Amino acid sequence: MATASIRLDEALVEKATIMGKALNRTTPKQIEHWAKIGEMMEDNPELPYEFVKQAIIAKAEKEAGKLEEWLNSYL
Repeated sequence: MATASIRLDEALVEKATIMGKALNRTTPKQIEHWAKIGEMMEDNPELPYEFVKQAIIAKAEKEAGKLEEWLNSYL
């Protein structure tokens, strides 16, 4: 993955550091997470935040091989 140095507002970095610690993410990963959510919300303004959050979780579960077929879970 390519990296780049950028200047960010100190308050944003401080908040990302606090939230990252609370959620077991590094500061850069927390900022990436926020950026991903922001991009998804801008691309899909009709979707509520909770739906976007669940879509991110579902994608991570799929990548980890932890999804079950929906129908099979009810049979």
